[in-house]
Amino acid sequence: MSPSLKLISHKLCPYVQRAVIALTEKGVAFERIDIDLANKPDWFLKISPLGKVPVLVVPSAQGEIALFESNVICEYIEETQSGAKLHPADALARAQHRAWMEFGSAILGDLWGLETTQDAAVFAAKREALTAKFARVEVALGDGPYFAGARFSLVDAVFAPIFRYFDVFDAYGDLGIFASSPKVRAWRDRLAQRPSVKSAVSPEYPQLLRAFLVRHDAYLLKQAA
Repeated sequence: MSPSLKLISHKLCPYVQRAVIALTEKGVAFERIDIDLANKPDWFLKISPLGKVPVLVVPSAQGEIALFESNVICEYIEETQSGAKLHPADALARAQHRAWMEFGSAILGDLWGLETTQDAAVFAAKREALTAKFARVEVALGDGPYFAGARFSLVDAVFAPIFRYFDVFDAYGDLGIFASSPKVRAWRDRLAQRPSVKSAVSPEYPQLLRAFLVRHDAYLLKQAA
């Protein structure tokens, strides 16, 4: 039987990775369909109001329903699929987790600037902003190994793709962003070992990200020279 859920994807998208990790942690079969965001298919534009990935296509009595926005998709997966719970049972703790998921999205905004800018001043500003944000995360972390302790959560699913960027960036030199955040460094290392995190991207991910940096003539490449 073919998977009933379809995830419309792009190979580099960190927001897609959140959904992949959540589905994998739940043990849910799904079909992943990668598209070229530079040449979006007409069928995709018809089901994605924002023209962005991920989109989760879900069968229903009314036909296929397309869900968009990664956090919405992750929440739907959590609410409808069996398997390990990825949110706390307590309402207040759950709300806190959702807030940190949004904080992760803010980090991705700064990361986009860091990896695409050709300007030294913008690069320095984004590096400083990221360092400050991870300092806030450092304070929020407990004893680990995951965000909220022993149990893997959706917050971990959000931050794992963030840390994956730095696996490639580190090849061009230490940016110093985690220098004063030992708990964050330990969390990053633990997430990198998680099977769901490893399998969320294809083996060519590092090469694809490096090619992306080259296409954007990223200052990140020049500062390492």
